[in-house]
Amino acid sequence: MVEAPERAAALGQPSYVWRSGQERRLALIRRYVDLEGSRILDVGCGIGTYVRRLRELSKHVYGIDIDERRVRRGSLSLPNLALAASERMPFADNSFDVILLHEVIEHVSDDRATLREACRVVRPGGKIVIYAPNRLYPFETHGVYVGRRYIFGNIPLVNYLPRALRRRLAPHVRAYSKGDLRSLTKGLDASWAAHTVVFPGFDNVAARSGSLAKALRTTLYGLEHTWFRAFGLSHFLVLEKRGAIGKGEAGG
Repeated sequence: MVEAPERAAALGQPSYVWRSGQERRLALIRRYVDLEGSRILDVGCGIGTYVRRLRELSKHVYGIDIDERRVRRGSLSLPNLALAASERMPFADNSFDVILLHEVIEHVSDDRATLREACRVVRPGGKIVIYAPNRLYPFETHGVYVGRRYIFGNIPLVNYLPRALRRRLAPHVRAYSKGDLRSLTKGLDASWAAHTVVFPGFDNVAARSGSLAKALRTTLYGLEHTWFRAFGLSHFLVLEKRGAIGKGEAGG
């Protein structure tokens, strides 16, 4: 599925192929979240790549996305995909055990409203899993605008600019510091259950040079256990909704 770079940057570019980077991210989720048999909602599901993989762990996996073309394509082979905005999810309160927001909140119209909706539709004791761009990563991976001209690619040092200047160059995507996430989640009916920062999967590098990808993975994945992880690609955050009802007692 080929899309114009500007459109992909604005809407996000969900995974179309399941590769080692996605598997690694899923493994991290499973350290903190029980996915087996859970009712799971993938917000910003695209064509359903994560939905498909999660269905190997649970029959009760749903996905929503605002892009009709992606939802239509995914629905050709997957059930439970729907066209919907993250700020207005078409589900009852307490409907899910797990909500996944994988590289989504940086693209939505209202990230705060999106998290409020996630808190509404997840059950008490349920988990909201977030991957989101890290403000300290040395590259802006969504490209930038110089005037009206869009420049595709990994642009260095954009995230280190003052916020006003960064917004001018990258009005189509947010990046978050840990403090930004604290502010964003303040007042929600949920607490932080886990947080770290991860480096890229380097799958594109591996397609060109397996030895280089191996060297990068070995070095940077090791640094995830040190203070240097602060410069990783993405935040990984797990929120737990306050209160507790048993798994499987979520509402319709």
